[in-house]
Amino acid sequence: MKATLAALMILIFGTTVSAADPVREFSLPDLDGKLHTLMPYRGKWIIINYWATDCPPCLKEIPELERFHQSHKDKDAVVVGVNYEDIKLPWLEDFIKSVKMTYPVLRAEPDSVTPFGPIKILPTTIIISPEGELMGAGFGKRR
Repeated sequence: MKATLAALMILIFGTTVSAADPVREFSLPDLDGKLHTLMPYRGKWIIINYWATDCPPCLKEIPELERFHQSHKDKDAVVVGVNYEDIKLPWLEDFIKSVKMTYPVLRAEPDSVTPFGPIKILPTTIIISPEGELMGAGFGKRR
């Protein structure tokens, strides 16, 4: 599984970054306003992807993240998207349907505090181990 995640990181970002630091719990609302935490995903690899609809590199990687999620969601890993922009909910819902995202999508206000520090570049993808440790991060364009 580590090799698969490393391959995903290289495919998307051209590199991997290893940290192995514990991750603080956080909660963010989904499109229905229900709060989600990372706790239900413990025991699986968690790929958290901060993205925006107006970010070409974000849009380019969504299909690969979707394929990864579909291949692993019932086994050993899950993708969680975090929409990191201020847009109207109906527009976001239509966008998600149009690009066929089936992984959970949460919402965060731009410049909000995250357990991973400030998000200065989109896309930003974080990998968390089944034990809840930060294992790597990949970054896209400047925000």
